[in-house]
Order: sequence, then C-alpha cells, then structure tokens
Amino acid sequence: MQTTIQTPTPKKRIALFDIGFRPFFLVASLFSIIVTAIWMAVFTMGATLPTFFVTPIAWHGHEMVFGYTTAIITGFLLTAVGNWTGVKTIHGISLALLTLIWLLARIALLSDSPMVFMFAALMDSLFLIGVILAIIHPIVKVKQWRQMMIVSKLVLILAANSLFYLGAFHIVDQGVSWGLYSGVYLIMALIFTLARRVMPFFIERGVGYQVQLKNSHYIDISSLVFLAALWIVDVFFQQAMLTALLSLILAVLHSVRIIGWYTKGIWQKPLLWVLFLGYGMFIFGFILKALNFFSFYPTTIPLHAFTYGGIGMITLGMVARVSLGHTGRNINEPPSILKWVFLSLAVGAVIRVVLPIVMPSSYALFVGLSQIAWVIAFTLFIYQYFMLFIQPRIDGV
Repeated sequence: MQTTIQTPTPKKRIALFDIGFRPFFLVASLFSIIVTAIWMAVFTMGATLPTFFVTPIAWHGHEMVFGYTTAIITGFLLTAVGNWTGVKTIHGISLALLTLIWLLARIALLSDSPMVFMFAALMDSLFLIGVILAIIHPIVKVKQWRQMMIVSKLVLILAANSLFYLGAFHIVDQGVSWGLYSGVYLIMALIFTLARRVMPFFIERGVGYQVQLKNSHYIDISSLVFLAALWIVDVFFQQAMLTALLSLILAVLHSVRIIGWYTKGIWQKPLLWVLFLGYGMFIFGFILKALNFFSFYPTTIPLHAFTYGGIGMITLGMVARVSLGHTGRNINEPPSILKWVFLSLAVGAVIRVVLPIVMPSSYALFVGLSQIAWVIAFTLFIYQYFMLFIQPRIDGV
C-alpha cells in the first residue's frame, strides 16, 4: 500500500507583517532606490530639495545611515533575536505600526516646514526607541544578558540621530556632522559584532565541504575598542595623526580576522563572496583613511568605502540570505540573478571609491555612475524578492 507524501501548500494570504525582516527589508530596499535616484537628480542634474534645516548632502547621508541602514538592522535583529531567545518578536499590528513610524519620518524629512521637520525628528526617535524596546523584551524575558551589548549600540545610534537633529535645529553647533559620522562608526561597530557571529557560521555551512574557521577573542575585543577610539578621535577631536594610526591598526586587526575566515570555496557562492567583499571594503576604508593623513583625496573617499562598499554590500548580502532561509527556501540554491545584483553593487563600489582617486577630474561622473549601479542592483533585487517578502513560507511552517 503506497502512501503519498504531499508538500504543504502555503495559504494564500499576505504575510508581510508575520516577522520583522519582511516589511523592513522590503521598505529599506525600495527606499534606497528612491533616495539614490533623488540624490542623483540633485548631485548630477542640479535638482533642488525642499529641505530647509539641513543641506541636501546632509539629508542624503542621514537617510542612507538612519533611514536605509537602520531599517535593515531592525529587520535583521527582530528576526535574529527571536531565534536567539526562542521568544517571538513583535508581529502583526505592532510590526506594521513600527514600519509606519519609520515611513512617516522618511516622508516628513522632505519638508521646509519647522513643524513637519520637528514631527520627523519625533517619529525618527520614536522608531528607534520602539526598536530598542522590541529587542529588549525577549532578551530580558529569557535573561540573555550578553545580548545587551547589541542593545547598547542601538542606544548609541539613537543618541547619534538625536545629535543630528540638535544640529539641524542649531542647538549643537556641529551636531549634524557629529551625528552623521557617529552613526556610520556605530553602525560599523554593530555590523562587526554581528558579522563575528554569523559570517563564520554562514561560510562553514555554505561552502559545501568540511572547514573550521579561526576566530580570536583578542581581535573581537580589541577591534571594537580601537574602533571606539577612532570614532571619538576622528569625529569629536579631529586628530589627524591619531586617526591615521588607529585606522592602520584596525586595518591590520580586521585583515587578520578575515584571513582566518577565508576558504577558497566562497568564490563559488554569491551569498558568501558578497559578504567577504563587503568586509574587505571596510578594511580598504581603514587603509584609505590612514593614507589620507597626507590629504591624497577627499575625505568622502574612505567614507564611501565604509558606507557604499562595506555597509551596502554586507547589508544586501545579509538581506538576500536571511530572506531565503526564513521563507523556507534553499540557501544553497539562491536565484541566479543574485550574482548580477552583487556584481553591480561591487562595480559601483569600485567606481565610487577607487576611480576618483585615479582620475579626480572625473569625480562627478564617477559619483553618477556609482548611483546608477546602486539603483540597478537594488531594482534587480526587488524584482526577484518582492513576492518573497509578501507571501507565506513555501514550506507551510
């Protein structure tokens, strides 16, 4: 007597607010396309923005750091903390409300009205406070106190965002600059902490053969201590010699770490080499920052090695992998389009960071081309993943 085993058929319903990664990965990816397109129109075509309290470039920086990146981090942490603690994080109406608050802040920032801009500041602060509370609840419930290091970084990101708004309202003289650059360093610290947890795991289980990667507790601690020192010295004291020295030390520390994670099989797996290249861009950024003690190029060059190259590639790589795994799909057989998505972003990073050093006279051209590469990468990604974010898991779980 034969028994037929049927694969569960997912119910036809909208699953967008079932778990944190779904709405935030979706809106962040769509938002990054919109913001980059707007900035391209401003930078290369001379379009104007209805922003009165901050310059267009400050708006662009804020929205990529505290808009796009914090949304990606929120989606990742709401999903990961649920796995770490075994406690379901916010979903349904609560998750939809948190997403709405994030969206209202993004819309309200594009305003020349003092009242609307204050509303944007309020929504942005409420959003980050909501994220912190949503993360703290399951951690406290199961007493996983070691996860509070991640929460502390989120609190500092909230402080950096508040500093930006205090600068915009002329309460703190250098608040806009301090807030933006602090945001970049703090997000890097959070990414390094999370990468230490997940990248070796992803690589060991993703290359298709037995491998044991090396880690060093000394590097784990010292890399964050030196990054904190670099943040303070570079942003608040602007000590060029110390900034260069600390950047060089960080380049060495992270090079040692990534060498311990290397295995040749990563180059056969787009979901792995994109993370490896993204991490490598952070190291490249530290090297560029050290060399710029001699003022070889604008400070925006190492900054975009950190943001476009490092943060951009690692966040998109994480989004692509996490989304596949948490919707019941095979992470070892990702969509073939992903390699073109990641290649577009990698090419864009080279255009944005490397080519302006070689041909500084064509700086504006390279910025425009890198913006196009970013839009292409995320458009292809959304084309492939849009329904994945909305539909239930394919395995019916």
